[in-house]
Parts: sequence; structure tokens; C-alpha cells
Amino acid sequence: MNKQPNVLLINVDHWSAARMGCAGDTVMMTPTLDQLAQNGIRFTNCYSTCPVCIPARRSLMTGTFPRTHGDRVYSDTMLMPNVKTMAQSFRDAGYQAYAVGKLHVYPQRNRIGFDDVILSEEARYNFGIVDDYQIWLGEHGYLGKEYAHGMSNNQYYTRPWHLPEEAHQTTWATAQMVNMIKRKDPTRPAFFYMSYVHPHPPLVPLQSYLDMYDGVEMPKSPMGDWINDDAEMLKQYHELAKVYSPRDIERAKKAFYALCTHIDHQMRLLIGTLREEGLLENTIIGFTSDHGDALFDHGLVAKRNFYRNSTNVPLILTGRPLEDYAGTVSDRLICLEDIMPTLLSVCNIEVPETVEGENLFNSKQRKLLFGEISNGPTATRMATNGKFKLIYYPYGNIIQLFNIARDPDETNNLAHKSEYAQIQKELTDYLIANLHDGDEDWAENGRLIGVVDYQVKKKADFGLYNQRGLHWPPPKETDSYSNV
Repeated sequence: MNKQPNVLLINVDHWSAARMGCAGDTVMMTPTLDQLAQNGIRFTNCYSTCPVCIPARRSLMTGTFPRTHGDRVYSDTMLMPNVKTMAQSFRDAGYQAYAVGKLHVYPQRNRIGFDDVILSEEARYNFGIVDDYQIWLGEHGYLGKEYAHGMSNNQYYTRPWHLPEEAHQTTWATAQMVNMIKRKDPTRPAFFYMSYVHPHPPLVPLQSYLDMYDGVEMPKSPMGDWINDDAEMLKQYHELAKVYSPRDIERAKKAFYALCTHIDHQMRLLIGTLREEGLLENTIIGFTSDHGDALFDHGLVAKRNFYRNSTNVPLILTGRPLEDYAGTVSDRLICLEDIMPTLLSVCNIEVPETVEGENLFNSKQRKLLFGEISNGPTATRMATNGKFKLIYYPYGNIIQLFNIARDPDETNNLAHKSEYAQIQKELTDYLIANLHDGDEDWAENGRLIGVVDYQVKKKADFGLYNQRGLHWPPPKETDSYSNV
């Protein structure tokens, strides 16, 4: 057996920390994750500091914050920063490093330090490549049919999956990683990165998993006392969800949960393969997500906001090498940037000097955390100490304050209430201290002043929010339908 442990890091897309059975969701069926948490350590207070796909994945893979790696928007043609990635750090220490699924980097075939990547990039032909999932579909008689279900990548209408089970991206990706594990060099440790594209829309679960939630009453969406505030950006976000009827919302939730349970069950095949290959006893297993999904909380959908189910992501670390932590639940304030230094450290690998995250098994703990999404007046910023959270919208100079320890659903806005003045000041001061690249203009003499002279322009959505078409013959290489 190798002295250094193997690592299987499982990353998903749009999965919130609260949406697991072990986290108290009595509707969500996640038996695999529940057992992994029971045998490992589950972090309840993990944040995506920029809750949208590309910036979050840059943070995960480099251990750096958006201010350093350069993206707090969704810059789909931005090169990776010139720092050592998690994959390269493992390889430099003698590990094999293999990835399957979604990397979301540019160029798309950039391996970012991995030995090899079996890629599934949601059919983004506009960047000039055909990914490995699309190639597999073509080789198995489903050429160009991955989006024949007609659902959008960024909307919440749903229908069952239209192709055989083996062709579903979750099943396909699992099979590819199983093959990767079986092909491991027995003389070297391995870093396996399994990156599922779901439960990110399109919401097209297998019918068998949708049936598991048939007749089940889905969790009610919390609604804050602040949803009718005058924050113009909140109004814009609410418009995205108003198109869905109560029936649409109920179906969307069931489809979302079905996609999650499918992933949970497929993870068992990865664990079973590790066991049968004699690797499980010396493997660390991690589970996380790039960000969450509001899924109609407060009348919102998707990500790009700092409310609980958009920014609070799961993190479970387990496996025989970490058995001393079995059954542990930690509420320390952490973020995606901490995963790289933690995994490298427990594998006795030197952490690059460029890494800004913290080793989660050190006693040192951060007291405050800053989050940022988007540029200019339409941006949002966050500051939290793990007990209270401040959310700031510069357009309109809107401040929200939540006691997330007592009000995790963030239904009561405590901003400007005298009894919370001190904590609001502390978080405001910290937020102001972290403003950069022009955001400093939102503050004056230690006070937030925001932006008033700005006009939000509502755009017509003639493209049905990133709708794909049939993909044979391949579409033109154009950015007209880029996922922006």
C-alpha cells in the first residue's frame, strides 16, 4: 500500500449544503452522503465566495480568492491564473491525476495540471471543441441528441430524460471514472476528480428517480420579510422566477431532488470500485459543490446571490485516513479555497505559497469571510462571521443583515435595528476594507454610500435563457448562445 493516501474529490453543480438527509432535509434521499458524513467530518458553514460556476471552480482548483485569480463575474474566455493548481500539486508529488466531467476552464481542453481529462462541458460548441460526452453519444447512436429533450440549461422547466439510462450524463460520467480507477498505476497514489454537471439545469432526471418523489410533498420555500424591499437588483432577480407557476415550481423541485439522488446512488459505484480494486482503505473521499441553488427560496432561482442555498455549499471529508474525525460536524467558517490546502496537507504534500485558503485540520480559524459577485452597480457583496451575515447591494445602497445562527433561512432582515448596530458596523467595516477594483467608490468616510445614478435596463430573452438546439450537424462556432 502507498504511504500517501489516494484522493477522490467529488464536485457537483448547484447543490446546497442544506439539501442532504444528514443536513436535516427530510425529503431529500441521500443515503450515500449520509453514511459518508456519519463516517467522516461534515462542515456546515462552507461558502462559495463567488457563487457562480467559473469563478468558484477557479477558487477550488487554485486555493485563491476571486480578487487574486481574477474572475468574480463569469469570464468564460479567461485563462487560468499563473499559479499551481491542485491537480499539478498532486502530480508534482508523484500522484496520478485524472478528471472526469466538467472543468469549466478556457481553453476547454486545458488540463489544468491533470494527466488526462474525460470532458463533459454542456455542449459549448461556441468554443470550437466537441467534448468526450458528445463523442460517446455519437459513437453509440445518439449523435447530436443530448439536448433533444428541449429543456434549457438555465431554466426550471422539466421533463424526464429522453435517452437510455447509460446515456444520462450522471451515469456516463460515473462509468468513465470507474474505468479511470480501474486503470490506476498500482505503484503510485492517485488524485481522482469526479465533476458531475448536475443538478444544474436542464432538469431532466431519469424517470425512475423522478418516480421516487412521486406523491411526496416538497419542502416549502422560505420567504423573507425583505422581498418587497426597494433593492432594484432584487427586483431583477425576482423577475426570473415569476414566470413559473406553482405547478412548475413543484415539478422543478422534484426533478432537482431526483437529479441529486441519482448522483448519490452513482457515487456508490465509485466507492464499490475503490473497494474492489483494493484502494478504499487508503483513500480520502471528499464531496462538495461549486455553489448552490436558491430553488425558489425568497422567490429566487439559481445562483449569483449570497442567500443561504446559493452560497452555502456542502463539504464532507471521509475515509480510513481520516477515521479519527468520524461522526464530526464542524461549524467553523470555511470556503472552497480551503479544500486545496486541506487535501494537500493530509497527503503530506507541500502547499504552494500562492494558496490563500486554510488547512481545515489546523487549529487556526478565520473570524470573517468576504464574498463578491459581479462588477459595477449590479454587483453584490457579502461579509460574514459565521453567525451573522451582511449582504450589500450598491445600487440603491441596500444593506441586509441576518442572524444566520438563529434564522438560517434568512427570513428576518435585522439591518438598521439598534440592537444589532455593533455587529452591522463590524461586518460593514470588514466589507469596506475588502472592496477593490473600483468598488471603493461605494464607500465614503467609513460609510457605504452605494450607487444612485444608474439605470437598470431590462433585456428581452429571445434565446430562452441559453436554450440549446439539436447538435447534428454541429452548430456554428459562435458566442451568440454563450452561457453568460
